[in-house]
This record gives sequence, structure tokens and C-alpha cells, in this order.
Amino acid sequence: MVCRRLSETEDEMIEFDGVSKSFWTGTQRKVILDRASFRVELGNSMGILAGNGAGKTTIINMMAGLEKPDEGTIRKTSRVSFPLGFMGGVNNRHSAKENCRHIARLYQLDPDYVESFCRYVCGLAEYFDQPLTVYSSGMKSRFSFSLLLAIEFDIYLIDEGMPSTSDVEFNRKAGNILRERLSNATVIIVSHSPQTLERFCRSAAVLRNGKLYQFETLEEAKRLYEYKA
Repeated sequence: MVCRRLSETEDEMIEFDGVSKSFWTGTQRKVILDRASFRVELGNSMGILAGNGAGKTTIINMMAGLEKPDEGTIRKTSRVSFPLGFMGGVNNRHSAKENCRHIARLYQLDPDYVESFCRYVCGLAEYFDQPLTVYSSGMKSRFSFSLLLAIEFDIYLIDEGMPSTSDVEFNRKAGNILRERLSNATVIIVSHSPQTLERFCRSAAVLRNGKLYQFETLEEAKRLYEYKA
């Protein structure tokens, strides 16, 4: 079996340079990344396969700037999204309308546009003007995904995949908009499921024991991911 570390490329978008990250679990130190160096370029969407507990959310959060590495440097030369489904930037006591307008101002966008866009995509009707505390988990997923799509980024970060919702109309609208966004953007998705990556990426990496390995095809990555040493 032949595998290689993520190699340097000419046009960087996100660069990890000697990045290490670990956590103390109470009984041992869990290593997420061990001196990892790699770049992700615009136009080269990347999937990362990782098992449960390997650090999928941590690596995505570091890309978004929500968590800092223990060592090393993370450089970003593009507009990188917050992770899909991330609700840290919204206030649950406020309505979707109030949150939309607040986020729009943070990103220096037109609040009227962001509000109208989210109203159309998430389809929450009168709930859009009510506090998020009354929302079901599915409604929160629809709102957070709509808010992500309202802002144009160069790189979209997805942790595990699409929000869980049974709303057919929302899935159709959001899916169409996401495909349109990705025609001019890049996606980085982490998942334990190769089937999830197939929807977004042709190449993939494997996160294992703090090391990140990249392959030209998803099939090659799957072979390492499924290989039991």
C-alpha cells in the first residue's frame, strides 16, 4: 500500500504548517494532529476520512479559526466559511430575522438581502420571527444552513454532511444553491463515511493517528481508511 502526506502546491488557500493539536482525556493525551503540513487550493475540493473520535470536528474548527493549534501556524488567504451547522454565532433568544441581520452586519452585507434569502431558503414561515428557543433541531438545521448559503465564501467547511431534515422543499432549494456555490468555490468535508464524500469530492485524505495522508482518488483513500493494520 502506497500513501503520501499532503504535498505543497502553488496556489494556497488554507495552509497548515507544522500544526499539532491534542487533548487530555483524563487518562491519556489524544493526538489529533502531529506536526501536519498541507495546503488546500481553490478548485480542489478535499474530503477527509476519519473514524469516530479521530478529530473531525477539531480539524474543521481549526480551519474556521474557532480553535487554535497547540503548535504551528494556520494561514488563510481566502474567505473561509464557518462549519455547516455551526450555531455559535447566533443568539438563541433572538429570532431568525434578528440573527440574520446581525450576521449580515458582521460580514458587511446588506441585512435586507440576507434576511430575504434566508426566509426563502429555510421556509420557516411565521417561526422566522420567533426566538430560536422554540425551534426543533430540524428547524435549527434549516436556518443555520440557509445562513451559511447566504454568505458567499471561497471555501465551505462541512463536518459530516448535510443537515438532517425531512423537508423535501428545503432539501431541493438548499441543494441547488449549494451546487451553484460549489461551481465557483471549494469544499472541505470531513466524515467517517466514504459515501458522503462521493457527493462532493473526487480526491480525499485520511486522518489517522494524528497523520494526514492525501490520495488522488477517493478509492485510494478508502483502501487506507478501511485497512486494518
